[in-house]
Amino acid sequence: MKTKLSLKSVGAAAALALALVAGGGTAASAAGCLDRYQIQDAVSSGQIKSLDTVLAEAGIDPNAEILSVQVCDEGGGLIYVIGVLNPDGTARNVTLSAQ
Repeated sequence: MKTKLSLKSVGAAAALALALVAGGGTAASAAGCLDRYQIQDAVSSGQIKSLDTVLAEAGIDPNAEILSVQVCDEGGGLIYVIGVLNPDGTARNVTLSAQ
């Protein structure tokens, strides 16, 4: 899956980041979240599903722009918190099980 980040989506990414911080959501707190190397190791070891697999299982358009990805511990289970840019230009957060 291609992950695109264009100048057009930079404003949406900034708005999404502000919304996450203001909302105090899981993605806003880095505590309990994996860094990119830990995510790669978790996927390689089979501890979590790949992002492509999770998105496909959730029926998310493979051409959707992915603005951000985090994997965080939520009550003992790992979840993906994904910022998605919709075709109409609006951003949304999607929370999906990583396991």
